[in-house]
Amino acid sequence: MRRTFRALFSLSMATMLLLQGCGSGKKEEVPFSPKYDKDSEFSLTVAGSYGNFESLEAEFERFYEYYPNATMQYVTMDDYNNVISSALVNSEPPDIFTTNSYMIGDEKYDSLFESCEVLSDSSVGLDYSCIRDSLIRTTDSGDVVMLPIFTTSYGMLVNMDIFEKEGLEVPTNFSQLMDVCAKLKSAGYESPVMGTDRFSGSGLFNCFVYPMFSYNVIKNSDKVDALNNFDSSSGELMRPALERLYEFVNSDCIDVAKCQEEITDEYDSVIMRFFEGDVPMMLATGDVVSGTAKRESKSDAFSANPFKYRFFAAPAGDEGGYFINSVSICFSINKNSRNIDMANEFMRFLISKKELDNMAGLKRLITPVDDYSTNELYSALEDIPDDRSFTDKETGLLDPAVRQFRAAIYAVGNGEMTVDEAVSAYGNIPEE
Repeated sequence: MRRTFRALFSLSMATMLLLQGCGSGKKEEVPFSPKYDKDSEFSLTVAGSYGNFESLEAEFERFYEYYPNATMQYVTMDDYNNVISSALVNSEPPDIFTTNSYMIGDEKYDSLFESCEVLSDSSVGLDYSCIRDSLIRTTDSGDVVMLPIFTTSYGMLVNMDIFEKEGLEVPTNFSQLMDVCAKLKSAGYESPVMGTDRFSGSGLFNCFVYPMFSYNVIKNSDKVDALNNFDSSSGELMRPALERLYEFVNSDCIDVAKCQEEITDEYDSVIMRFFEGDVPMMLATGDVVSGTAKRESKSDAFSANPFKYRFFAAPAGDEGGYFINSVSICFSINKNSRNIDMANEFMRFLISKKELDNMAGLKRLITPVDDYSTNELYSALEDIPDDRSFTDKETGLLDPAVRQFRAAIYAVGNGEMTVDEAVSAYGNIPEE
């Protein structure tokens, strides 16, 4: 029996209506037109690691408008990364499955990519031009075998009601941040900026200066190999970000000890503390922001006194913030699918500005489409100039180098190392 999600569909349609419309000059998209008979009967399975995927299930419902006799389901696999390769070739393989860009180049996933349909092959007939080119990942041979569905970033949740109450503008550069925080501190906000003090991508130090560091790396691309090879002299590339971090944590902007005491994890606690309503700016990733909708009703403080909030790039730079966009999840098609034509048809339906925006809006993640204005939560990202907007792919950094930078900011931010010590120790800084 076909799975139905009528409540989700209603939410999907409401969100879609709110998100309709493009900024002036945006290309108008051609509406989806089904290739096959409306009465076609088929079933499709999408596999992934998410515990729930309401935004995808809402898309199933929208797809049923074109193919009412279809059966669509999403299945969660435990230990996904280790079992998906074998699942793709078993007796009941998924037709579509989630992938991540880090899988490319890792021998562990060679067999997985052998099962991927080449989406860039003209015979597939898939137009993914609505997706930002910089987010498209390819294999060594140049084939596109995965397409981004959601993206994320580093930045801060801002309580817009506080700024309105205090008659302040949200800061967009470091000088403005210092000025705004001084005024907020005088107004009684003990720590105008908060976040979780963790050695992770969601950690407050990483959210504040990792985009700034990445920008500096891109501007010095000739030194990326040295960073990836742990050449100690390349640690100098961290200095601007580390010095800015030191200045930040020793200002009136943030009380790190208060953050340590009141924010006990890097996800739920960040959201629930922000919903208390007395934190002007909460450093967070888009992945954390995606959990806000479900927690609004769980917060007694927010339920009693709801407020408007939006996501901004952290204003770490002298000229402004940096928006580094990272792929959160991709979809691939199993070339061994028993319903390959309809798997392609669903992907053709899904990979459009309208549907990707709709999914991102429901999931509260950032759309991979080059237009942020349709989602008020992330609309401030539209104002960041192109020269300070880039993707993680453009840095060329490998994970070990990223972790060394993370170790450096964790040590400097917590007063365990000076900036000079961290710079000179690059490649040998202890990691948690």
